[in-house]
Amino acid sequence: MASQAPILIVGAGQAGVQIAESLRQEGYGDELLLIGNESHPPYQRPPLSKKWLLEPGAYSALALRGAEALQRRRITLRLDSEVSAIDRAASQLQLATGERLDYSKLALATGASARALPVPGAGLGEVLSLRSIGDSAAISAAIRRCAAAARPVVVIGGGFIGLEVAAAARKLGAAVTVLEGLPRLMSRVTAPIVSDAFERVHRAHGVELVFGAQVTQLLGAGDVEAVCTTDGREYPAGCVIVGIGVVPDDRLAMAAGLACDRGILVDDCARTSDASIVAAGDCTARRLADGRLLRLESVQNAVEQAKSAAAALLGRERPFVAAPWFWSDQYDIKLQMVGLSHGYDQVVTRGDLDKPAFSAFYFRAGRLIAVDSLSRVQDHMQSKRLLDHGLSPTPEQVADPQFELQSLLKDLKVATAGGA
Repeated sequence: MASQAPILIVGAGQAGVQIAESLRQEGYGDELLLIGNESHPPYQRPPLSKKWLLEPGAYSALALRGAEALQRRRITLRLDSEVSAIDRAASQLQLATGERLDYSKLALATGASARALPVPGAGLGEVLSLRSIGDSAAISAAIRRCAAAARPVVVIGGGFIGLEVAAAARKLGAAVTVLEGLPRLMSRVTAPIVSDAFERVHRAHGVELVFGAQVTQLLGAGDVEAVCTTDGREYPAGCVIVGIGVVPDDRLAMAAGLACDRGILVDDCARTSDASIVAAGDCTARRLADGRLLRLESVQNAVEQAKSAAAALLGRERPFVAAPWFWSDQYDIKLQMVGLSHGYDQVVTRGDLDKPAFSAFYFRAGRLIAVDSLSRVQDHMQSKRLLDHGLSPTPEQVADPQFELQSLLKDLKVATAGGA
């Protein structure tokens, strides 16, 4: 009797590795093949825009799972392999080499790519974006060259990646200008009070922040020399870091006829429109009950969605229902976010706004929906537990510095014990 074709996982990042490991943990005993298009074994990406820029080191410091660890779990890792097509009718993948691989089930964890800057001059030398370990090394080297030559670093985009790179560049001694097209920093994901706090911090560290800056072109002969904006200004640049978001890599899925809408559409269990294919991580999007499209780009989303995907491959239900969370390190401030603040109608703060060391609690119709914490780790941990259990303090309780959020969780423990 012919053996069953393996489960194939396309993408050897956080989500892909977690799908493979979760399949083993769930008892799947047949062949697993993890396919990556980079030459490095799986590695962590969050440090690439943070500590790694300051202290690039050996790959091993970023390693997510080494080849030996995967081998112990009987997970076959295939690197430097580009998948060019999915043949759903034949249940096969086609590689760029022309080789075809059979699959019994398929998992897509193809991630995302950095959004390109759509202006003339974007292809000049020293115009860089951040997604891979190679990108991070190139950016770190470019910043150091700028610092040594007293040439400014220009960052296009005032979101998480742009601001983390700006903070690292200042620590490395480079002059930094951040060009943000919207009126404030991180405006798509935070309330004005949080944006204002980070604006003060970056200005205090010597970063030039320019809002409403619409880039029209980059100038230079070979390497970039300046960035032009619609108001006629030119900003000198020794290098330009483009941080204007990412594009989900749904090309394979779309070409194969899977449902896609700014990502591979999946349900809460990571199932695609094909019953034999799941997807997880930055390549995905979920349609919510209210019709909104939800895209989450975080380690937690990759891990939890991957666990759901593994269960779905085995015919089990494991919906991803935990409150989403994310973090960003900028200078000595750790921003930790939990929940989804979209549609909030009230923000209540707790802590020291000037330091800054405070949390912004987002409410909708009097109910807590999200919390942003700046160097308030305890607030973040307590808020995460509250949201995961559907508990909400009132705005008045949050505003009262004497009120302990922990008291709501103590009530939860009592209720749980009583129902046991």
